Amino acid sequence: MFHEAGFWGAVSFVLFFVFFGRKVWAPITTILDSRAARIRQELDESAQLRREAEQMLEDATREREQALVEAKTMVEQSLQHAAELAEKARAEAEAAVQRHEQMARDRIAAVERAAIKEVRQAAIDVAVEAARGVLGQSLDQQKAEALVDQAIANLPTALARHAA
Repeated sequence: MFHEAGFWGAVSFVLFFVFFGRKVWAPITTILDSRAARIRQELDESAQLRREAEQMLEDATREREQALVEAKTMVEQSLQHAAELAEKARAEAEAAVQRHEQMARDRIAAVERAAIKEVRQAAIDVAVEAARGVLGQSLDQQKAEALVDQAIANLPTALARHAA
């Protein structure tokens, strides 16, 4: 057993760790501890980044939903405004048509009154001419003067009746 190389290798391995174990073990544990601390720190950072990403996702989702609600509201308001404008335009168009109809009726009535006045004037003129012709043929000078005197006497009564 003392002549075997494996035995002496094991003894030298044990003696190496007994004499140099603390000197070798301390840097190895320091390296491993620093690596573990760095990994913990990176895990903490990644967890923090994940929380921030989730928060940003929630914020973006909330903002998107709010934007959708605002867009729907704006569309509804636009539709309502368009309907109001259409109703207002329809009402204005109807009012304009009614005004034009009334103006046309007024013009027609004015033309009718003017036509009736012209016809009456023409009838009066024809009647006066006919009366002159008939009176000129059938009346003598004395009867004509009597009729003129009578008409002058009745003139205030006729004017009063016509004014009333």
